[in-house]
Amino acid sequence: MTEQAREAEVAADLEVAAAPADDTEVATRAVVRGGGVVVGHDGSGCAQEALQWGADLAQRAQWPLHVVRAWRIATAPQPPTWEPGYVPPISDYEQAVRADLQSDVAAVLGAERARSVTYHVVHAAPVRALIQAAEGADLLVVGARGRGGFAGLLLGSVSDQVMRHAPCPVTVVRSDRKD
Repeated sequence: MTEQAREAEVAADLEVAAAPADDTEVATRAVVRGGGVVVGHDGSGCAQEALQWGADLAQRAQWPLHVVRAWRIATAPQPPTWEPGYVPPISDYEQAVRADLQSDVAAVLGAERARSVTYHVVHAAPVRALIQAAEGADLLVVGARGRGGFAGLLLGSVSDQVMRHAPCPVTVVRSDRKD
Protein backbone atom coordinates (compact mmCIF):
# COMPACT_ATOMS: atom_id res chain seq x y z
CA MET A 1 0.00 0.00 0.00
CA THR A 2 1.40 3.37 -0.96
CA GLU A 3 1.60 6.23 1.50
CA GLN A 4 -1.11 8.09 -0.47
CA ALA A 5 -3.44 5.08 -0.29
CA ARG A 6 -2.80 4.75 3.43
CA GLU A 7 -3.55 8.46 3.95
CA ALA A 8 -6.77 8.14 1.94
CA GLU A 9 -7.83 5.15 4.06
CA VAL A 10 -7.12 7.05 7.29
CA ALA A 11 -8.96 10.13 6.00
CA ALA A 12 -11.99 7.97 5.19
CA ASP A 13 -11.94 6.53 8.71
CA LEU A 14 -11.75 10.04 10.18
CA GLU A 15 -14.63 11.25 7.99
CA VAL A 16 -16.69 8.36 9.31
CA ALA A 17 -15.59 9.27 12.85
CA ALA A 18 -16.67 12.87 12.38
CA ALA A 19 -19.96 12.08 10.63
CA PRO A 20 -23.03 12.11 12.83
CA ALA A 21 -24.88 8.82 13.13
CA ASP A 22 -28.28 8.78 11.45
CA ASP A 23 -31.25 6.49 11.95
CA THR A 24 -30.23 4.18 9.09
CA GLU A 25 -26.77 3.48 10.51
CA VAL A 26 -26.41 0.18 12.33
CA ALA A 27 -23.37 1.20 14.37
CA THR A 28 -23.28 0.73 18.11
CA ARG A 29 -21.65 3.51 20.11
CA ALA A 30 -19.43 2.76 23.05
CA VAL A 31 -18.86 5.71 25.35
CA VAL A 32 -17.15 5.25 28.67
CA ARG A 33 -18.75 7.10 31.56
CA GLY A 34 -16.98 7.72 34.84
CA GLY A 35 -13.42 7.23 33.66
CA GLY A 36 -11.23 4.19 33.50
CA VAL A 37 -8.90 2.52 31.07
CA VAL A 38 -10.14 1.73 27.56
CA VAL A 39 -8.21 -0.91 25.64
CA GLY A 40 -8.67 -1.34 21.90
CA HIS A 41 -8.57 -5.02 20.99
CA ASP A 42 -8.57 -6.47 17.48
CA GLY A 43 -7.76 -10.08 18.37
CA SER A 44 -4.06 -9.86 17.53
CA GLY A 45 -1.17 -10.84 19.76
CA CYS A 46 -0.19 -7.16 19.95
CA ALA A 47 -3.66 -6.37 21.27
CA GLN A 48 -3.25 -9.09 23.89
CA GLU A 49 -0.07 -7.39 25.12
CA ALA A 50 -1.83 -4.00 25.18
CA LEU A 51 -4.68 -5.61 27.14
CA GLN A 52 -2.27 -6.99 29.74
CA TRP A 53 -0.59 -3.60 30.11
CA GLY A 54 -3.91 -1.73 30.37
CA ALA A 55 -5.42 -4.25 32.79
CA ASP A 56 -2.40 -4.06 35.09
CA LEU A 57 -2.60 -0.26 35.16
CA ALA A 58 -6.37 -0.29 35.74
CA GLN A 59 -5.92 -2.70 38.64
CA ARG A 60 -3.15 -0.61 40.26
CA ALA A 61 -5.13 2.62 39.85
CA GLN A 62 -8.40 0.93 40.84
CA TRP A 63 -10.01 2.16 37.62
CA PRO A 64 -12.62 0.26 35.65
CA LEU A 65 -11.37 -1.61 32.58
CA HIS A 66 -13.22 -1.34 29.26
CA VAL A 67 -12.25 -3.40 26.23
CA VAL A 68 -13.45 -2.28 22.80
CA ARG A 69 -13.55 -4.32 19.61
CA ALA A 70 -14.58 -2.62 16.39
CA TRP A 71 -15.92 -4.95 13.73
CA ARG A 72 -17.54 -5.20 10.35
CA ILE A 73 -19.40 -8.08 8.79
CA ALA A 74 -16.28 -9.00 6.80
CA THR A 75 -14.20 -9.27 9.99
CA ALA A 76 -16.81 -10.82 12.27
CA PRO A 77 -16.71 -14.51 13.13
CA GLN A 78 -19.44 -16.61 11.60
CA PRO A 79 -22.35 -16.78 14.05
CA PRO A 80 -23.77 -20.18 15.02
CA THR A 81 -27.05 -19.29 13.27
CA TRP A 82 -25.36 -18.97 9.88
CA GLU A 83 -26.46 -21.46 7.23
CA PRO A 84 -25.87 -21.61 3.48
CA GLY A 85 -28.37 -19.28 1.84
CA TYR A 86 -29.29 -17.53 5.11
CA VAL A 87 -27.77 -14.31 6.37
CA PRO A 88 -28.28 -14.02 10.13
CA PRO A 89 -29.33 -10.72 11.67
CA ILE A 90 -26.61 -8.29 12.64
CA SER A 91 -27.28 -8.99 16.33
CA ASP A 92 -26.09 -12.58 15.78
CA TYR A 93 -22.81 -11.30 14.37
CA GLU A 94 -22.47 -8.90 17.30
CA GLN A 95 -22.95 -11.78 19.76
CA ALA A 96 -20.28 -13.81 17.93
CA VAL A 97 -17.86 -10.87 18.10
CA ARG A 98 -18.60 -10.41 21.82
CA ALA A 99 -17.98 -14.11 22.51
CA ASP A 100 -14.63 -13.94 20.67
CA LEU A 101 -13.64 -10.81 22.59
CA GLN A 102 -14.58 -12.33 25.95
CA SER A 103 -12.58 -15.44 25.10
CA ASP A 104 -9.52 -13.37 24.14
CA VAL A 105 -9.75 -11.33 27.35
CA ALA A 106 -10.15 -14.43 29.51
CA ALA A 107 -7.06 -15.94 27.84
CA VAL A 108 -4.97 -12.99 29.07
CA LEU A 109 -6.59 -12.06 32.37
CA GLY A 110 -8.12 -15.36 33.47
CA ALA A 111 -11.82 -16.03 33.91
CA GLU A 112 -12.14 -14.35 37.31
CA ARG A 113 -10.58 -11.03 36.26
CA ALA A 114 -12.34 -11.11 32.89
CA ARG A 115 -15.72 -10.99 34.66
CA SER A 116 -14.99 -7.47 35.94
CA VAL A 117 -14.28 -6.12 32.44
CA THR A 118 -16.86 -4.05 30.56
CA TYR A 119 -17.03 -5.22 26.94
CA HIS A 120 -17.92 -2.99 24.00
CA VAL A 121 -18.38 -4.43 20.51
CA VAL A 122 -18.91 -1.66 18.00
CA HIS A 123 -20.00 -2.10 14.40
CA ALA A 124 -17.85 0.72 13.04
CA ALA A 125 -14.38 1.61 11.79
CA PRO A 126 -11.72 1.08 14.49
CA VAL A 127 -10.63 4.73 14.70
CA ARG A 128 -14.20 5.88 15.11
CA ALA A 129 -15.05 3.26 17.72
CA LEU A 130 -11.97 3.97 19.85
CA ILE A 131 -12.29 7.76 19.74
CA GLN A 132 -15.95 7.56 20.73
CA ALA A 133 -15.26 5.06 23.51
CA ALA A 134 -12.51 7.27 24.93
CA GLU A 135 -14.85 10.25 25.43
CA GLY A 136 -15.00 9.82 29.22
CA ALA A 137 -11.92 7.66 29.75
CA ASP A 138 -8.83 8.43 31.78
CA LEU A 139 -6.58 6.57 29.34
CA LEU A 140 -6.85 4.78 25.99
CA VAL A 141 -4.47 1.87 25.37
CA VAL A 142 -3.83 0.33 21.94
CA GLY A 143 -1.28 -2.02 20.49
CA ALA A 144 0.75 -1.28 17.37
CA ARG A 145 1.38 -3.92 14.78
CA GLY A 146 3.08 -1.47 12.43
CA ARG A 147 1.65 -3.02 9.30
CA GLY A 148 1.44 0.24 7.43
CA GLY A 149 2.32 0.67 3.80
CA PHE A 150 6.02 1.34 4.10
CA ALA A 151 8.97 -0.14 5.95
CA GLY A 152 9.99 1.75 9.03
CA LEU A 153 6.46 2.71 10.03
CA LEU A 154 6.51 2.49 13.80
CA LEU A 155 2.77 2.77 14.38
CA GLY A 156 -0.15 1.27 12.54
CA SER A 157 -2.67 3.65 11.01
CA VAL A 158 -5.21 3.05 13.79
CA SER A 159 -2.79 3.73 16.64
CA ASP A 160 -1.41 6.76 14.80
CA GLN A 161 -4.84 8.29 14.22
CA VAL A 162 -6.04 7.50 17.74
CA MET A 163 -2.97 9.28 19.16
CA ARG A 164 -3.78 12.34 17.08
CA HIS A 165 -7.52 12.55 17.77
CA ALA A 166 -8.35 10.85 21.07
CA PRO A 167 -10.05 12.98 23.71
CA CYS A 168 -7.84 11.54 26.47
CA PRO A 169 -4.22 10.45 26.96
CA VAL A 170 -3.15 7.47 24.82
CA THR A 171 -0.60 4.74 25.46
CA VAL A 172 0.63 2.70 22.51
CA VAL A 173 2.07 -0.64 23.55
CA ARG A 174 4.74 -1.45 21.03
CA SER A 175 5.66 -5.09 20.53
CA ASP A 176 8.13 -7.15 18.58
CA ARG A 177 5.26 -9.46 17.61
CA LYS A 178 4.44 -9.83 13.95
CA ASP A 179 0.81 -10.97 14.38
